[in-house]
Formats: sequence, C-alpha cells, structure tokens
Amino acid sequence: MSATIVLQHCTESCKGFFQLTKPRVTALIVFTAVIGTFMASPGMVAWPLLMAVTVGIGMVSGAAAAFNCLIEQEIDARMARTQGRPLPTGRVTSMETSIFASILGLSGLALLYFYVNPLTMWLTLATFFGYAVIYTVFLKPSTPLNIVIGGASGAMPPILGWAAVTNSVTPEAMILFLIIFVWTPPHFWALALYRKAEYAKSGLPMLPITHGEEFTLLHILLYTIILVAVTLIPFVMGMSGVIYLVGALVLGAIFLYYAIMLYRGYSDALARSTFRFSINYLMLLFAILLIDHYVRIDLAFL
Repeated sequence: MSATIVLQHCTESCKGFFQLTKPRVTALIVFTAVIGTFMASPGMVAWPLLMAVTVGIGMVSGAAAAFNCLIEQEIDARMARTQGRPLPTGRVTSMETSIFASILGLSGLALLYFYVNPLTMWLTLATFFGYAVIYTVFLKPSTPLNIVIGGASGAMPPILGWAAVTNSVTPEAMILFLIIFVWTPPHFWALALYRKAEYAKSGLPMLPITHGEEFTLLHILLYTIILVAVTLIPFVMGMSGVIYLVGALVLGAIFLYYAIMLYRGYSDALARSTFRFSINYLMLLFAILLIDHYVRIDLAFL
C-alpha cells in the first residue's frame, strides 16, 4: 500500500514538473527555433546539430517557464486560468521547482555550448534572463506595455536556430525575429481581453485594464496591419518565393478579418477565437516559410 502511494506521488510530481515547463508554449518556441535552423541552411541540417538545438532550447525554455511559475505562483492562485497549475495546487513545492528549473536550464545551456556553439548558448541564456527576470519580475507587474517590450524574448527562437547553423546573427534572422515580435501583442491582447476580469483580480496592469477595451481593440487592429506588412519582408528580400507570399497574404487576411471584426463588435467568444487563430497563424506561417525554402531549392535544380 505504501509503495502504491509513493508511486502515485512520484507520478503526480512528474506530471507537475512537466506542466511547469508550459509544454504548449515551449513546443511553439522550439518549433520556430527549428524553422530558424532550416532557413539558415541551404540543404538539410545535420541531425546531431538539429537534435542538440531542439533538446537544448526546449530544456532552457522549459526552465524559464518553470521559474515564471515559481515567481508568479501567488498571482496564478488568484486566476481561474492558472490556479490549477502545480505550484498553487501544491503538487510541487517552491524548493522542488527551483531545483528542477536550475538543473533543466543548466543542462540545456551545457548541451548548446558543447554540441552547438557558444554564441547560441549565450543568446539562449540572454533570452532566458529576458523572460524569467526582466519580463516576469520587472515588466509584467509594472507597465501595460509589458508584452510589447517583453515580447523580444519570445521572438528570439528563430535567431537561436539561425545562430546554431551559421554561428552569426544576420539580417535574415532579424526578420524572423521581427515577425514574432510584432505578432505577440495582438496575440496576447486578445487573451487579455476575454480574461480581463481575472487580470484585474490579479493586480497586473494589462492594457485592457489600464487603458480600456476600445483602446486595446484599436491597437490589436494596428499591430495586425503592421504584422501583415512585416510578413511580406521575406519575399521582398528574396528569402522566400511565391508559395510563402500567397500563404502570408491569405493568413494575414484572415488575421486582419478577426481584428476588424473584434474592433467593430467585441465579444469574449470572438476574442477567444482570435487568440486561438493567432497561434495557428504563427505555426502555419513558419511552416509555409519552411516549405517554400525547400521547394525553391528543388526547383533550382530542375
């Protein structure tokens, strides 16, 4: 009986540690980083390098998410969206989280340093510090522009992937960074709108609370217009071809449609749909960018 209890406890703890890494967010971060590695390579990326990048960045991203949960556990306990996380529910302790996140993050950084290159490791460490410390500790509780400024950390993964292959940061990598950087505010503000009451309860100065719903809706629309324009830069600079151009225009038109509909007649259901589409938008946009990259190479040999 005692062995069964111990096993159940270990199982729950393992589930808790996994949830601390925010696996869906981490998966999107790793996905865009991997796209960065492919975009930086004219051919196939070497499998050992690809695996090291994927695992290393995934581990550091998971560690940053765990530290975020550790720092914000009291806020999480006041919000319906986050009160079921491992720390507020007591499935893991603060000490366990600190040890877990430290080991995970240091292991990921070591993997990047020895099996990728030092530049990628240092850039990943800077990204970790930007999210877990600058954004979580200083920006998020102090300014409604937290997601605009802090979005730089979330936009870094393609640069990390690019640096892993080229050992440099080029203008092309910065374009991929810019796409995610501009995408982040309308993506997050859609969530903040339909979760406005929860954020008000948490005490965080989110834009819909500090400046109101109409102001937030206008800025979602403006940022979406900028996003559509920014996503055309890869085609203009010759990074991509017609496949990407068509995909970017179609996806951009749908995102813009959501933003316009929100601005014209807000509802929580529409904001929720916009938020969900924004996630699919980014994944599809980068997937199309990858397809275009390799199809263009194949056509060049015909």
